[in-house]
Amino acid sequence: MIVGVPTEIKPDERRVALTPAGAAALRSHGHRVLVQSGAGAGSGFTDQEYRAAGAQAVRSAAAVWGRARMILKVKEPQRSEFRFLRGDLMLFTYLHLAAEPALARELVRSGTTALGYETVQLEDLSLPLLVPMSEVAGRLAIQVGGWCMEAQNGGCGVLLSGASGVRPGRVAVIGGGIAGANAARVAAGFGAEVTILDVNPTRLRYLGDLLGGRVTTLMSNRATLEEEVVNADLVVGTVLVPGARTPRLVTRRMLSRMKRGAALVDLSIDQGGLAETSRPTSHRRPIYAAQGVVHYCVTNMPAIVPHTSTYALTNATLTYALALADRGVLDAGNRNAAIRNGLNTYGGHVAHPAVAAALRMKPRSPWD
Repeated sequence: MIVGVPTEIKPDERRVALTPAGAAALRSHGHRVLVQSGAGAGSGFTDQEYRAAGAQAVRSAAAVWGRARMILKVKEPQRSEFRFLRGDLMLFTYLHLAAEPALARELVRSGTTALGYETVQLEDLSLPLLVPMSEVAGRLAIQVGGWCMEAQNGGCGVLLSGASGVRPGRVAVIGGGIAGANAARVAAGFGAEVTILDVNPTRLRYLGDLLGGRVTTLMSNRATLEEEVVNADLVVGTVLVPGARTPRLVTRRMLSRMKRGAALVDLSIDQGGLAETSRPTSHRRPIYAAQGVVHYCVTNMPAIVPHTSTYALTNATLTYALALADRGVLDAGNRNAAIRNGLNTYGGHVAHPAVAAALRMKPRSPWD
């Protein structure tokens, strides 16, 4: 199979979907690899390294998309890339179609076979291709949250660690998954007062043991959620429903009651965001104020650390990419339920039930 890796064109996206080592692995399985010239530069990989791994450097995006049968990307196709979608193409990338209805329509119209990293799901309900970027985003959330609270950014001027004789900042983490756990751990390491909220008592018990009593764990309901949000200096939203739109748990009223210059870092923005005031931002203009709260809602946050993020992501995706290239989507899906779960569109239909429900479409899977 010919596997193509185009340069990411989403604003400020410096990650790449395949390392030179990944290209060598695909070549060892007998596949051809086309990498757009310069695609790996933002992550520290040269065209020469890809050539040494057996890949071919191709000058234009059109050549990569046009010649490849499978495209590996990091982020969803942008509008200028919609013209490359076609019925005999397999696309493997982050899609987040619940928040991208225009892209979903184009994938359906073109008949493209599209698999979303974020919906590849194991039998234990874990999301192995979301984990590495959730780890990175969770850890970054405290770093950028502290920056948002700096006075020159419109923040309240609170230092998360506090100082001698001055109480530390208060951090509320909504969602106890991978991103939430990493955010809570880093915030606690800074010395902040940290509360993590989740609806799963088993998960909260695990987090309490994992974090050694350095954080407060609370069952999330409307009352506890509002109390923690209102009293926080920094709120980190990490809620995820695989394939579906994130519920809007943080209301305008809650935000209006927070201290002026408090911060919200919404890691759920890829799936629409968990606050009524959340809207996507970019690394060039990452923040805005709403209800007196500084919002950070960048949809590709891990792109600001592309070297680390690319390695973390491709370490996880390569096994699945090899299976898809070796066997094609139908045979690979027959052998691996996680790949079946990852399929979002196929043959002009939405295949994933949660994605279909979010888009108000009827799901149709090739395995039904």
